[in-house]
Amino acid sequence: MKRGIQIVLLFFSMAMYAQHTITETDTTQVVVSGRTNSTEAQDKPYVIMISTDGFRYDYAKKYKAENLLKLASGGIQAEAMIPSYPSITFPNHWSLITGLYPSHHGLVDNFFYDYKRKESYSMKDKKNAEDGSWYGGTPLWALAEKQGMIAACLMWVGSASDAGGTRPSYYYPYHEKFKPSEKVDKVINWLKLPEEKRPHFISLYFPEVDGSGHHYGPDSPETENAVHLIDDAIGELVQKVNALGLKNVNFVFVSDHGMIKVDGGAPLEVPAMLLDKKRFDLYNSQTLVRVYLKNPAEVKAVYKELKSIKTDDYEIYLDKKLPKYLHFATKDDRYQRIGQILLIPKAPKIFLEKGWRPSVGKHGYNPRLVPEMKATFYAWGPQFKNNLVVKEFSNVNVYPLVADILGLKINEPIDGKLNVLKKTLKEKK
Repeated sequence: MKRGIQIVLLFFSMAMYAQHTITETDTTQVVVSGRTNSTEAQDKPYVIMISTDGFRYDYAKKYKAENLLKLASGGIQAEAMIPSYPSITFPNHWSLITGLYPSHHGLVDNFFYDYKRKESYSMKDKKNAEDGSWYGGTPLWALAEKQGMIAACLMWVGSASDAGGTRPSYYYPYHEKFKPSEKVDKVINWLKLPEEKRPHFISLYFPEVDGSGHHYGPDSPETENAVHLIDDAIGELVQKVNALGLKNVNFVFVSDHGMIKVDGGAPLEVPAMLLDKKRFDLYNSQTLVRVYLKNPAEVKAVYKELKSIKTDDYEIYLDKKLPKYLHFATKDDRYQRIGQILLIPKAPKIFLEKGWRPSVGKHGYNPRLVPEMKATFYAWGPQFKNNLVVKEFSNVNVYPLVADILGLKINEPIDGKLNVLKKTLKEKK
């Protein structure tokens, strides 16, 4: 009888927790009042920039995503897009939207510590997510708003913050309550607004493919279903946008990274010496271990000791010795958030700590060495050429491309270059 009461109480507490969670989730749109498009902005093109998290470069063909393949074949498709390092979600979404490498914009990981601020950043912390002081660079929505153009964002990383000094006119705090079809309808509602209130830059985010890839792996039926779910949503979005009769609506479809099935059955152990919390701070994302030494004088000695470990499963780097093309070394670390020593496993190996459970799929590896990390880039619309396939390029180059289409002036240095993707655009008349 006593056990029966305990079970009832357990279910009751679970129900109360679920109710509390539902109550706490804020699904309300935030509207910044008093803003309108300038007369000049009203005549500019529209760009709908869509990110599907974890949509590997080959998924559309692998899973026969009919809508995306048709739209991309009629417009621009890249053989692949190269994520910034490390190839994980928050750093790469912020690179796409600012044109800066992670070491330059400050989001060097999904979780990190800032030793100047003496504060931690976590992608799961709402306070962090909505505090623009963590984010370097000027996101596209802020660039647009500062130049008299209304912008709207649906769940993009950092879009509920005042990063770049300006929030978008319309946005939602992050949650995963909306289905893809609901997000489509919210974009359409924005585009139905009067001209003076209608956003010309819209960013839109879908997490479903990444979630399936992590839980079931990139080759699973669940991931295939998630790809088709998003493909259907894109088809619906394009159809409904076309029905509005608006002129010059352009679409840019991107992803932040790819996905690979990892060797969860034989995970790597972090060297025991690094578990001494009095000497080291350890940041383990499983595909990258960043080590911060509390006594900088020990760096060389610790590095030498780690290098004496004989293994073919991972590489050990001093931060200043990391390959230059990764833009993740000491001289790039503007916010001093990376750490002095890096342990990089060779795919599909991962580092696990005691009590951790491995996911089936992971990302974060060097995209230059692990092709499964490569992302997707497609684009179509009146501003883009037709039937053009372009070579691989780094994702920081998307920012100047979108800014050029919208007629926005970039007023600060960025890593992306317009000339990389300028050839995808039709000549201006």
